[in-house]
Amino acid sequence: MSADSTAESAAFLRDMQAIALAALRDWDLEVASLTPIKVRENAVFRIDLARGERAVLRVHRSGYHSDAELHSEFLWMRALEAAGIPVPRVIRSRHGRDFEVIAVPAMYGPRQIDVFEWIEGRQLGSVESGIGSDDAAIAGQYHMIGTIAARMHNQTAAWQCPAGFRRHAWDAAGLVGEQPFWGRFWELAELTAEQKSLLLHARTKIAGELAAFGTNTDRFGLIHADLVPENLLIDGPRVRVIDFDDAGFGWHLFELATSLYFISGDGIYPTARDALIRGYRSERELSEEALEWLPLFLAVRGTTYLGWVHTRQGSDTARELTPFLVERACAVAEEYLATQRRLG
Repeated sequence: MSADSTAESAAFLRDMQAIALAALRDWDLEVASLTPIKVRENAVFRIDLARGERAVLRVHRSGYHSDAELHSEFLWMRALEAAGIPVPRVIRSRHGRDFEVIAVPAMYGPRQIDVFEWIEGRQLGSVESGIGSDDAAIAGQYHMIGTIAARMHNQTAAWQCPAGFRRHAWDAAGLVGEQPFWGRFWELAELTAEQKSLLLHARTKIAGELAAFGTNTDRFGLIHADLVPENLLIDGPRVRVIDFDDAGFGWHLFELATSLYFISGDGIYPTARDALIRGYRSERELSEEALEWLPLFLAVRGTTYLGWVHTRQGSDTARELTPFLVERACAVAEEYLATQRRLG
């Protein structure tokens, strides 16, 4: 990391802390300290309270969600909790709101701020550190992920979204349309001509197959869309899902592909995949015929991450992750196209 980017990151962190501290005036909390947990576009902080308790504060990225979309996120989370699925509980502001919109003069524009109760547990893993190599532990963890994913899909299939509910869509247009939700991945500057050609070919095939797969309610609905290891907190036999920032309407297999994507090239992948499927099937039907489409959703998941770094070129995170994301996306695209040729 260059000195300039280090200074830029430090300045951004200072600004996010200033916004967080300004926002806390709207909560009835005796704050002892504020410590960064993860600062990317959203800035997430641990709040240590005067009486020894903790909470979590999130400063949202600017413009990612409208107020209506963020309100809908909380509506779904409460519905999940009512269905017995453990999720973080929001701490409402002193005004009785789930979040506040804070504007600090000359600093990034208005930001949505929310506060959650602290959840004990450890992350299942992360993109940077992986998830370990013990087969039995991995099988147990991914079985839990599959189980909770199926329970979430069961809940949304039976739940009627309230009037005014708004979230984005991980549908064909949002994934491989002219303006994908996370960006035009095929325009990423770091792609070679050969890689771009591969991804454009895959994009065309993906669009046709998504249309063929369809959006019936047995396969498409409201999903978390980011069930990656770092968004799953493990506490003994329990797993809690956090970070609903990317939740929207999409395919159930896209959900499962997201959970598997970052280990799809590792030796632990077969163990994790089989355990995930077993866990899912313990709560919800998933046919072998449907699973034949998993390579499609792994491929399209890969393209979204390229779109993400494409629209964030110059950021520290993009500089760090782009080489790995390009390599992985091209690998799963090639595997998908090879699978399609065999099945066709």
